Amino acid sequence: MSLIVQKFGGSSVRDYEHLLRMARIVKSRVDEGDDAVVVLSAQGDTTDGLLQKAREISESPSPRELDMLLSAGEQMSAALGAMTLRSIGVEAVSLCAWQIPIETDGTHGNAEIELIDTVRIRKELAEGHIVVAAGFQGVDENGDITTLGRGGSDTSAVALAAALKADELIIYTDVDGIFSSDPRICQNAVRREVISYDDMLLLAQKGAQVLHDRSVALAQAGGVPITVRSCREGGAGSIVCETDEDISIVGVTQKKSDRSRLAAITAVGGALPSIEKEKIAVTALERAEITVFAVAAGERFMSFYVLRDDAKRALQLVHDALIAAKE
Repeated sequence: MSLIVQKFGGSSVRDYEHLLRMARIVKSRVDEGDDAVVVLSAQGDTTDGLLQKAREISESPSPRELDMLLSAGEQMSAALGAMTLRSIGVEAVSLCAWQIPIETDGTHGNAEIELIDTVRIRKELAEGHIVVAAGFQGVDENGDITTLGRGGSDTSAVALAAALKADELIIYTDVDGIFSSDPRICQNAVRREVISYDDMLLLAQKGAQVLHDRSVALAQAGGVPITVRSCREGGAGSIVCETDEDISIVGVTQKKSDRSRLAAITAVGGALPSIEKEKIAVTALERAEITVFAVAAGERFMSFYVLRDDAKRALQLVHDALIAAKE
């Protein structure tokens, strides 16, 4: 018997059909004899809808009240998730952060987890219940609800896995693992079976959307390997963990800002920085008549700055020049 933590994002629980798929994935592990803690994000665009409601009242709502409002999305998902599990014969109980509790500092909107008391979760597991935890939220010393910021449900899942000393942490996404670039943009993107914490952290900081950098840093600090897998059957997924030194280029990502007319196309990996690789990428961009305004480099990365309007095409070109041609 193993203790597993399974996290499902908003798109993976956005309606009844997807909730049912989530429940069947969880049940398959329960049927194998595993205990499970399930962490859910708010359904679909629920958080955006709640933000819009707040902005209809005030352009600058109270951070405390905003956390009260936004945390409702994950509470709804947890309750619906538990109901769905029960509907297919799995005993489940939903818990909000204050019920667990997940204790945080008092920084509304971007709180840091300070302590997770695992007694309640272990009690529910001992009684044969699957625990469905609301992600993204915590409670401060005053008993006020806090939220963990962007990628907060991933952070919740990693923190719970570390606190519970779980045997496995799986984060389910719409894509089957971590690819060398966004497969929706780069048709030649390849799945990475294993990727180091350091490289995943850099990719996340430079714009990759699969995992948030805060959750990766927390996993690395706690020694928690992360399996990233698709909800679809048969997916092999990817594992983020400590690895031997990798001297290749593992990924290329993009980062845009509304405050700049430029976008950064960043390659990450142990082969960087490299004058040779820089020339290859710049040549590929210039042949496509994409102007490179600047190149920045550091340990294990190189960034190429192009116009925002050229970012998608530039991502494809840099990826294929540095990775696809080699694999």
